Order: sequence, then structure tokens, then C-alpha cells
Amino acid sequence: MAIVQLDAVSFRYPVFQVANRSLKIAVMRQMAGGRIEGQSVLHVQALSDISFSLEAGDRLGLVGRNGSGKSTLLRLLAGLAFPQQGKLSITGRVVPLIEKGMGIQAEMSGMDNIELPLRLLGATNREIEEARKEIPEFTGIGPFIDLPVRTYSEGMRARLMFAICTAIIGDVLVLDEWLGAGDMDFYQRAEARLTAMLEKTGVVVLASHSNELIRQVCNKVAWLDRGKLVMIGDPTQVLQAYAHSGRGPVLATAAA
Repeated sequence: MAIVQLDAVSFRYPVFQVANRSLKIAVMRQMAGGRIEGQSVLHVQALSDISFSLEAGDRLGLVGRNGSGKSTLLRLLAGLAFPQQGKLSITGRVVPLIEKGMGIQAEMSGMDNIELPLRLLGATNREIEEARKEIPEFTGIGPFIDLPVRTYSEGMRARLMFAICTAIIGDVLVLDEWLGAGDMDFYQRAEARLTAMLEKTGVVVLASHSNELIRQVCNKVAWLDRGKLVMIGDPTQVLQAYAHSGRGPVLATAAA
């Protein structure tokens, strides 16, 4: 039974354009109280007619150059945007690890910041209480957990956000790269936590520029190019086709 189903999904972004090519003239008109004429709306087609399905146990890797549509597809799967054409259906709870600052309020303490992001992810009261108990110890932030997040170093903020995002288990995990977790001394704990999370999740969708990571984690790969699904299937076959197309990185060949 499919947990994730996409049927002819398309999405485009609006882009506002001023017909007059002279920025100087446009600014002068605006400063003089005149209006900027010739404003029109263009659209960038980020995804076109994407169709595939994922079942329990599937780990899908997304590959493609920058601008190929990977991030847009992740946002749709995470529920942060919605298809303008076609149909997207997901069964179960989605946990997105793509928005690093989602729900974080800089003026609130680290402890007080735990609840809102988890509410946005659909956490229950019990899950939030468990997170309040284990996140301070896991992050190693110590007494800073009761201070405003604006006082944190970048590494401390990264630890807190990573811990919050990985505090609950979902049916579908949407992951952009291998989410950075800040300080090097925290990396091993973060990697173990993320690996355990992947093992408990029904479906994983991972976008990455690392072919090695894709091969380690995924049993399927989707190659996107200019918003279109070029190929989906066995990781080795798709990655080889991607590399041979001249658009992907050259794959290392195994020693005989």
C-alpha cells in the first residue's frame, strides 16, 4: 500500500518583472512619486507532471543539479507548499527536516522553544513532555536551556534545532541533505540519533549531492532535471545514467 502518492504533480513560482530595463529610471520615477509602469507576473515552472509512489520501507534519494526541483518537491512533501496541478496524497505523519528555524523564537528560552515547533510537527502532549526531559541532556546546552535563544552561539542553536526536529518519529521523513548539527563533538551523537530515526520511519525522502550517502541510505533514486522526472528506480542504474548524462558527478568505479 502506497504511503506517498504523486499523480501528475506540477508547481510554479510567480516572478514579478518590470518591463522597463532601466533600474535607474524606475527608481527615479518612484522617488518622484510616479509609478513604475509595465509590471507583469511571470512564472517559473519548478515541477512538471511528477508521478511516483512510495511504500513502507522505501528510502528515496533525490538527485539533480541546483534548480532541478529537489527543494520544491521536498517542500510539497513536507506540506509547506501545495501542488497547483495534479494530486499529492500522504498517509500518516510527516516530519520535515528541511526548515532549520521552523517555529524558533529568539526571545524565548530554549526550553520554551521546544513546544511550538513540535506542535507544528503534530506532536502529542506526551511527546512534548518527553522532549522537554531529553532534549536538554542530549544537546549538552546545560543551564543555557533556560536562557533566550538569541544568546546562543551558532553551534548551540544548531544543536537545539536538530534535537527538536528529531524528537518525534513520523511515518514519512523528509530530509534535505544530512542535516547539520553544529559542533564536531556533537556529530557522532547526532548521526546515531538520525540513523535510529530512519530505522523507525516508514518512508524517507532524502535530497543530497552526495552519491555515497544516497547509495548507503536509499533503495530508490529519482533524478530531476529542470522540474521534470527524468528517471526513477534502482540507485546504481539511476546514478550511472545521471553521471553519464554530463549533468551529474562522475561515479567512482569499483576496483576489479
